[in-house]
Amino acid sequence: MNHSPTQGPKLDAIALENVLQHIFHRNDEVGKAGRRGTPVCIWGTHGLGKTEIVKTFASSRGWHFAYCAPAQFEEMGDLHGIPTIHDPTPDQPNSGDEYTVFAPPEWVPTAKGPGILLLDDINRADDRILRGIMQLLQNFEMFSWQLPEQWQIVATANPEGADYSVTPMDDAMLTRMLHFTLSFDAKAWAKWATANGVDPRGIAFVLNYPETVTGKRTTPRTLAHFFEQIQGIKDLKAQLELVATLAAACLDETTVAAFITFVNDELEELLNPEDILNAKSSKDWQKRFNELAKGKEGGKRVDRIAAICTRLFLHVTAEKYREQPEHVANFAEFLLQEAIPNDLRGSLMMDLSRHASTGAKAMLKDKRLAKLLLQKL
Repeated sequence: MNHSPTQGPKLDAIALENVLQHIFHRNDEVGKAGRRGTPVCIWGTHGLGKTEIVKTFASSRGWHFAYCAPAQFEEMGDLHGIPTIHDPTPDQPNSGDEYTVFAPPEWVPTAKGPGILLLDDINRADDRILRGIMQLLQNFEMFSWQLPEQWQIVATANPEGADYSVTPMDDAMLTRMLHFTLSFDAKAWAKWATANGVDPRGIAFVLNYPETVTGKRTTPRTLAHFFEQIQGIKDLKAQLELVATLAAACLDETTVAAFITFVNDELEELLNPEDILNAKSSKDWQKRFNELAKGKEGGKRVDRIAAICTRLFLHVTAEKYREQPEHVANFAEFLLQEAIPNDLRGSLMMDLSRHASTGAKAMLKDKRLAKLLLQKL
């Protein structure tokens, strides 16, 4: 069987979350009619955050979450449980009415949903285990146990035909699920990283060098490991040898070289959103911004400008953001800088106008920005 390494449409993390929300809602509607919904399989290379996305989806909504790694199963008993003898009349020995029942595995959820059962790295399991899982995908139950109401099944898988030790899934199994392939998007990752307290210098690096993230060793996961290790290093340039050693421990050589360049060019000191929004005067950040906006030969560094704009957008649209009186004027002062390309400025304003958050939309209250936005509509 020759399946493409890409299964289903390619989606970034934000788009995937929106699709999951729709599917799970529809599955619940189907469940009210006495039928089971459709499981989801998220495909993607290692380290993209497939597992983390599912966990975060559940925890952010207060849902139950159950984890299962079929690749660890040695025998079918790990899936459907262990048989035990039940005697309904223990006070009558040798009555002959004993029968066999199965004790479900500990990982099987018992509480009523909503909840998600994650079958992690499903195609790393043996073929025999995969065949056993087919009934679970079809009916949300095994012969020995069933998922409670309002539970969803999500599987993750690595691509077939790539450098992965996986078991091919035949069409009978594939057609029991909806398939999506997770792709890396720097802005989507930056949104997650901002919400999870990743070192701002690491976020700035990824936004400036997104092409370095898709290597064999360099993945969103290994980058998060690296950024966690350097978070306590205040001056990266002063301890460059240590930084390079930590980077080489988990990242590709090209990524290590790019990060060293990033530090040597002092790009780790990109303007933080707070530097702009909380400034008493635009002079506090204007000089630094103009330096960053120019390349060594005097050309405009749109990549740096875009990184600053993206981080500013993520900051004001984050759940924990709280608008302060000076933020609106400071935001407008920044966005009206001549160095910012018109298409980038317009895109940022349109994104803010479509955002549901009142605090985010408040950034467009300035009359100068409102006028520009009307011209874009």
